[in-house]
Amino acid sequence: MAVTFNADTTNGLVITSDTSGEIELQTNGTQILKVDSATGALTIPAGTTAQRPASPAVGMTRYNTTESAFEIYDGTWKKQDVSGYSYNIEYLVVAGGGGASSGGAGAGGYLTGSWTASPATTYTATVGAGCAGVAYASTGNQAGSNSVLSGTGLTTQTAVGGGYGGSTDSSNHPGGSGGSGGGAAGDGRAGNGGAATAGQGNVGGNGGGLGPPYAGGGGGGAGNAGGSASSGSDPGGGGVGLANTITGSSVYYAGGGGGSGHLSNAGSSGGNGGGGTGAASGSGTAGTVNTGGGGGGSVSSNNGGNGGSGVVILRMLTAYYSGTTTGSPTVTTDGSYTVIKFTGSGSYTS
Repeated sequence: MAVTFNADTTNGLVITSDTSGEIELQTNGTQILKVDSATGALTIPAGTTAQRPASPAVGMTRYNTTESAFEIYDGTWKKQDVSGYSYNIEYLVVAGGGGASSGGAGAGGYLTGSWTASPATTYTATVGAGCAGVAYASTGNQAGSNSVLSGTGLTTQTAVGGGYGGSTDSSNHPGGSGGSGGGAAGDGRAGNGGAATAGQGNVGGNGGGLGPPYAGGGGGGAGNAGGSASSGSDPGGGGVGLANTITGSSVYYAGGGGGSGHLSNAGSSGGNGGGGTGAASGSGTAGTVNTGGGGGGSVSSNNGGNGGSGVVILRMLTAYYSGTTTGSPTVTTDGSYTVIKFTGSGSYTS
């Protein structure tokens, strides 16, 4: 790139770029200042807090990569106010897991994405509860509760509660529908697994149709369908959930509950992502709290496992984080980002 330097008594020093329109200033081969065009943008020095000039002068301006913000020196370094700007927020919304019976329960619906938040706007997070498990032959099967993220300018995100695990009652042996479907009961009727909500989860597994013994199907998870019972005796496993790094580390959410075994046949494991384990005798285990995991299936008169509660998580650059929340969420940082984890209902004002 050619740059022409001209100086005269009228205009002082004039720097003229080549036909590309770019002007770049370097020191020892490293760019320290650049103008990409007459209507484009100026690139200024950027570095960490530790890399600030040792002897700053008033008026110095730079981009602080530690704070993810522009800063100016007026005797002390001060971040520039960005409160009037819109900014990007990532989200994860997981509903409460279904309650199990004979079949493993489905995981809560799983939604993730981002939106552009407007200044001084309140966004509300509603965290769905997991449903209680019911007895092997109960008629009280229920799905988990929805989790919702809403606010002006944001398309409301409603994650649907996980489907219940089917019971040996004649009317409730299929798995219930939900974010992910519940597994069908091991009742010898070859019941079908419950349906899933499109884009949020997967179907539950079918129950054992031959027997006795009768084994339950596994609940669906966000990552794949629940397993179907094999030959009436081997239960279906819970569908695996999905891994998400919104908190800064990889965590699985929305795993389906494992189906129940019978007598000498072991119950099946829940899906990675909080799914409960099905029982060979006794009660199934609960889905893990704040993962949306489905409960594990039970046998005889014992209850299936409870569904795990859901979660709503937000992530944004710390430079834009307002600090205004309700509902006592857990607030952490991950590098240049702030993470807000709602394990109960609350709100964030941008």
